[in-house]
This record gives sequence, C-alpha cells and structure tokens, in this order.
Amino acid sequence: MKIVEAKNLETLSALASAIVKEYYDPLLGEVQNDYMIAKFQSVEGIRKQVAEGYRYYFLCEEEPVGFLGFYKRGDELYLSKLYLQKEARGKGYGRAAFAFLKGEAEKIGLRKITLNVNKYNPTVQIYEKLGLKRVRAEVNDIGGGFVMDDFVYSLVW
Repeated sequence: MKIVEAKNLETLSALASAIVKEYYDPLLGEVQNDYMIAKFQSVEGIRKQVAEGYRYYFLCEEEPVGFLGFYKRGDELYLSKLYLQKEARGKGYGRAAFAFLKGEAEKIGLRKITLNVNKYNPTVQIYEKLGLKRVRAEVNDIGGGFVMDDFVYSLVW
C-alpha cells in the first residue's frame, strides 16, 4: 500500500463520488448525499478546497482504492475526508492513513488530528480503536436545507 499525492482532480472526484454514494446514501439519504457530493466531491468543489489549503492523497495498491483530504487548522491537522472503496475496508488502510497523517502533522509542528464523523457512521468504532477520543457533538448547516449531525474526534500525542 502506498499514499501518493492526488494530482488528477478528475480521478479524485470520480473516486470520491463513487465511494461517498455507495457508503452514505443509506446513512444520509440520496437527496442530501447528492447535494454533498456536488458541493464537496465535484472537481470544482475539490479545486476550491485545494485553493484554500486542503491536501489530497490517494491510498493505492496498483490503482487508488481510497483517498484522504486534510488541512492545517489552527493548532491541529483537520482530517476532512478519509474514504475507502468497499473492498478495501478492514485491510489496514485506516491505520496506515493515520500514521501518514501523524507524520504530516509533525512536519509542521502539530501534535493533534481532529475530524468530524456522522453520528450514525459505524466507523466511529474504528476511530476509537485507533486512539481517537470523542470531544463533542455538533450540528453544522451545509446549505441547501441540510445539516451535518456529527461527533468530533481528536487524536493528541
């Protein structure tokens, strides 16, 4: 497994849209999920995020099987996105992604990673196994009449 910078935004958008559609339609409903994909996973949405300081990486075997997106936010590295194709889940990519993120945080003098996760997302158990602690719950308006109803998790070392 390797982690490489995601330079091709069209490939990133297509991968992201497919993973998010498969995983989140059952959790959020198709209408909200389609809105979020258009806003956050489209080439235009990703390009805007990159201009704001996001960094995107593919998680690869021979081809990308997932991706992550993060940026520096104050005294923490904020993990905005970590998604894997269905067949890649449960194979150690999450652990590898967090090792990579810790290294990236340390390169810029940070020792904290924070992320939001949907309250009904079963991956909360994975984050807890990786040592992240639930800090709080929050609801964020994302426009279009939709909200993200999340837990906030942090890893401090």
